[in-house]
Amino acid sequence: MNLFEIDGVTKKYGSRTVLDVPQLKLQTDQIYAVMGPNGSGKTTLMRLLNLLDTPDTGHIKFIGEDLNEPGRRLEVARRMCMVFQRPFMFRSSVFNNVAYGLKLRKERGAECDRKVKEVLNFVGMSSFANQLATRLSGGETQRVALARALVLRPKLLLLDEPTANLDPSSVKHIEEIIRNWHQQYNTSVIIVTHNLFQAKRLADESILLINGKVIEKAKTADIFNAPQTVESKQFLDGTMVY
Repeated sequence: MNLFEIDGVTKKYGSRTVLDVPQLKLQTDQIYAVMGPNGSGKTTLMRLLNLLDTPDTGHIKFIGEDLNEPGRRLEVARRMCMVFQRPFMFRSSVFNNVAYGLKLRKERGAECDRKVKEVLNFVGMSSFANQLATRLSGGETQRVALARALVLRPKLLLLDEPTANLDPSSVKHIEEIIRNWHQQYNTSVIIVTHNLFQAKRLADESILLINGKVIEKAKTADIFNAPQTVESKQFLDGTMVY
């Protein structure tokens, strides 16, 4: 089943075209890594997929739903969650931060509490439930941000540089959470990363963006072991001149 079908999508900021994707299909139940140099269009692509922005031209379908249809956008958006590089924490307890999305969806009482406790245990933050979320370390904050997304049981988890600037131990922990959740619940994952080793460790398939264009999309092992374009080879071996 197609997770996303992208057809003729472009996005401009001023006179500059930052994304130009004639066609791209992603499958459900996969982990995708989106790679590319700064300014290649990675975050723009994520914003379009997460309905934070709209394309200037073209269409995007999410599990068959056309994202250009205004009446369907909210319902579709509720089926996906995005975690940013620097997530915002409310000045409240870790428990309340994780419960926030559930309460917006009118979930209360024992069932809400059960879901929050379950996901806090999954990300290894149960002992932090009553602590102030704004006083956590970077790695702890990112685990709470993941829990806040995962408690909603999204069909799709979008991650924009979720481990940037974290220490190796925190990176390993975050990657384990992503991998284990994906395996247990078949959640589709799209992760933007500058960490090529992270892409190799996590992703079933990888997408390389350069200057707003998809240069290569293939199984991750194939891209790293036998890249098909000159641009891919130059990016992966660090010789590309930006």
